[in-house]
Amino acid sequence: MISSTEADWKREQIISGRYEPGKKLLQALRSYQRASAGKGILKMLHQKKAVLFHRFWSAVCGADIPLNSRIDGGLLIPHPNGIVIHPEAKIGPNCLIFQQVTIGAGTRPGLPVIEGHVDIGAGAKILGGVRVGAHSKIGANAVVIQDIPPNATAVGIPAKVKTGTLSG
Repeated sequence: MISSTEADWKREQIISGRYEPGKKLLQALRSYQRASAGKGILKMLHQKKAVLFHRFWSAVCGADIPLNSRIDGGLLIPHPNGIVIHPEAKIGPNCLIFQQVTIGAGTRPGLPVIEGHVDIGAGAKILGGVRVGAHSKIGANAVVIQDIPPNATAVGIPAKVKTGTLSG
C-alpha cells in the first residue's frame, strides 16, 4: 500500500522523452521552495528562474497552483488542466489529483486539509475547513463540504460517504 505519511518522490520524477506538463509544473514549484530556503543573491536568481518556469507551466497546464502551496511530496497530477488549489490548503504526501479539481474556501470556516494518499476524481470540489482522511477516494464531480474519514469513498453533491464495496 502506498504510504500516507512518507513522500514517494519517484512519483514526481520526470521521465526523459515524455511530455508531462504536470510534473514540469511541480518541478518549478519544488525548485522555488528549495530556492526560498537558500541565502543571498543566488537565492534571488534561483527564485526568479523558478517563478518564470512556474508561470510558463501554469499557462501550459491551465492550472492555478501557487508557489507557496503547502503540498507534500509524491503528488501526481496526470491531467493538470483546470486544477485550482488555495495556497493555504494542506495536501499530504502521495495524493492523486485529476483535472478540473478545486481545493479552496467554502462556507465552512478554514481551508481543506487533505491527508496522505488521497485520490481526487476529475471535477471534484473540496471546499472550506474540511479534513479528508488518509487513503480516501473522492469521486468525480463530488462536492466535499464535510469531513471524510480515512479509507472512505465519497461521492455526490454534496458528497456522502459510501459504505461497502463499489462494483463496476
